[in-house]
Amino acid sequence: MSYAVDKNDDQWRAELTPEQYAVLREAGTERPWTGELLDESRAGLYTCAACNAELFKSGTKFDSHCGWPSFYESIRPEAVELIEDNSHGMVRTEVRCAACGSHLGHVFPDGFGTPTGDRYCMNSISLNFTPEPSA
Repeated sequence: MSYAVDKNDDQWRAELTPEQYAVLREAGTERPWTGELLDESRAGLYTCAACNAELFKSGTKFDSHCGWPSFYESIRPEAVELIEDNSHGMVRTEVRCAACGSHLGHVFPDGFGTPTGDRYCMNSISLNFTPEPSA
């Protein structure tokens, strides 16, 4: 797939922390219950930590009790790329930023009680959060 944000490996390594690089570019996973955005509850916008593309609205975030920030839908279907992931002996659906191809997490069809039934289980380190201005 061709991405709007096209950088080589050296450029990504120069721009991201080693931890961000391991998750965003090598499809790693941060430890559960450790991410900075897990308990974020303010209104705002979640963007890709690699390219700042808009990904999720705070109104779609919910507490799934899984240890990672969870959302029931992306800001627009075309904002994310869904890819079958058969790694680690499991069948899952990987979620990548459609603008730069960075790994964000996985989506599961177990978001019970949500409008979509989906649980986008995202790594905090893959996201930036911008709160809405206070009134």
